Amino acid sequence: RFTGRSVEVVEGLLAARAQGYRSDTFYKVTNYDVIHTDVELIEQWAPDVIILDEAQRIKNWQTRRARIVKQLRSEYAIVLSGTPLENRLDELHSIVEFVDRFHLGPLFRFLAEHQHVDECGRTIGYRNLSTKGKTLEPILIRRTKDEVLKELPERIDENRFVPMTDEQWRHHDENKKTVAEIVQKWRRIGFLSEKDRLGLMIALQNMRMSCNSTYLLDQLTDDGEKPNEFIHILEDLLQESGTKVVVFSQWVGTHELIIQRLDARPEWGYAFYHGARSSQERKELVQRFKEDPDCRVFLSTDAGGVGLNLQHASVVVNMDQ
Repeated sequence: RFTGRSVEVVEGLLAARAQGYRSDTFYKVTNYDVIHTDVELIEQWAPDVIILDEAQRIKNWQTRRARIVKQLRSEYAIVLSGTPLENRLDELHSIVEFVDRFHLGPLFRFLAEHQHVDECGRTIGYRNLSTKGKTLEPILIRRTKDEVLKELPERIDENRFVPMTDEQWRHHDENKKTVAEIVQKWRRIGFLSEKDRLGLMIALQNMRMSCNSTYLLDQLTDDGEKPNEFIHILEDLLQESGTKVVVFSQWVGTHELIIQRLDARPEWGYAFYHGARSSQERKELVQRFKEDPDCRVFLSTDAGGVGLNLQHASVVVNMDQ
């Protein structure tokens, strides 16, 4: 669209991808998941520029994906990411290493200079981080939300508070009691075993799940008004022709409850995007939501949180804020 250059998406089986790399196209777009089998084909093609989108995919330097991607050679390299780097310096080092493998020096020296660890080797703090901003300045372009806010359309936020049923409260409070007991033990002895830590995380998760429906906990009952409230919201939204809605929930169970209700309304077509879908299926679902006027609702788990562009939707509903 912007350059008039030829472009090809390299996909399919290995033979088809090999043909794609050999074709006389200026841009080639491929997937992280096939790099380990395609690395020699890419080297033979010898690109002048490599651009990594969703660069957090190589933030863990120990993964096979990161190691293979860093074998690729080009005169110029660009990495793009809209995902904030988390509080791990080795992730920053791993991503910068693809742009310039010598810029931050060896990882062991970089961490020794900036990382505080305890006697067990766990990171407990950082030092001298102010110098890193200056070090990264020649290779980093960073745009904050404030800088791009004026380019974004105005957003209207609305919170819907949905009362819980007695059965939801029963599940919630049972798990709340477990949390209180573990936290009290933690305060008393200042330490949590791995079993207790896991129990705490499960109980907290169960408390959150009970807020959506008891179905998420027992797969049998369906106590909870959230899915019904969502259908009422849809009834209002979809009266307007052309409106498309994206629905996020962390749990497949929440989407299953919504789908039961959507199936009773065949005039509302939907697509369900989750981690078990193949890359081809995901592509087809996004394409259908984009191009099919009858596909009004796009249901997605956390799998849709990375690398998914749904600009054609006008409403986003978060089922478990």
